[in-house]
Amino acid sequence: MSTLPRALTLPPQAPPLAPEARRAARRRARRERTTAWAFVAPSVVVILGLSVVPVVWSLLLSFRADDLVTPGRWVGLDNYDALVQDPGFRTAVANTLQYTALYVPLSLVGGLALALVLNGRLRFAGLYRTLVFVPFVVSATAQGVLFSFILDPEFGAANALLHHLGISRQGFLSDPGQALYLLVLISLWSGVGFCVVVYLAALQDVPPELVESARIDGAGRRQVLRHVTLPALTPVTVFLLVWQLITALQVFDLIYVTTKGGPLGSTTVVVYFVWQQAFQMFTAGYGAAAAYVLAAALFLAGGALHVVRRRRDRTEGAAR
Repeated sequence: MSTLPRALTLPPQAPPLAPEARRAARRRARRERTTAWAFVAPSVVVILGLSVVPVVWSLLLSFRADDLVTPGRWVGLDNYDALVQDPGFRTAVANTLQYTALYVPLSLVGGLALALVLNGRLRFAGLYRTLVFVPFVVSATAQGVLFSFILDPEFGAANALLHHLGISRQGFLSDPGQALYLLVLISLWSGVGFCVVVYLAALQDVPPELVESARIDGAGRRQVLRHVTLPALTPVTVFLLVWQLITALQVFDLIYVTTKGGPLGSTTVVVYFVWQQAFQMFTAGYGAAAAYVLAAALFLAGGALHVVRRRRDRTEGAAR
């Protein structure tokens, strides 16, 4: 039996709103927008006042000769040209790069090693994890005060212990050859804890079936770590690499509390150099220019890591 196609019918159109109903709908929409902006406005004011406006103002300040007290004048790129020729700034950049080159890989490797140990079956594993993370909660200022007492050349506990061991007294933070390396060790005391916590969380997400299948195929611990665990931790490693890199390039408070850039400028980093120029030498424009050089370096580092990660993802996708 043949069936005839049904006629197409359009849904009934809603009757047009009366003028009073349209005005009521518009008033209701205005009230909703007003209420929404009333909730959002405090956050917008805080963001504009504490981030956007200072960023724009400091950028303009970097092109001026200004001491924040007397009227300044526009100097264009003179501040940036002076930075290129300033040996103090070159020393600060070199110290920052050396600090970063030591702190970042050591914190990642140390955090991963401790996370692998604490992820195993250990008695009191929760206690060990807490003890590893506690230094990260301690502020850098408190760390600086604590280690300043411990590493004091005259009355510190470290030299007292060395004396009992028959080792001569060390200058520690007052020695230009030791100060920067000791600051790296102090930073690792707290920074490794953050990496441990992040890696521990990532290790919980490693698919156990992959580990089991690798062991069934005869893979040992090192092979499982190399071919299963580490590839699964790659996104977390990239995140920690960027995080620790930014942290290292912005180090300031620990140096301010312990060495104040000394001795002989051996621990002066870029952020401390910016603070010196702006608030000790009262050359705020020059300090702002140095700050934007650091900001450019941070953007370049982040962009380079992003490009490398995207290329690696494309390579792995093509291989699959």
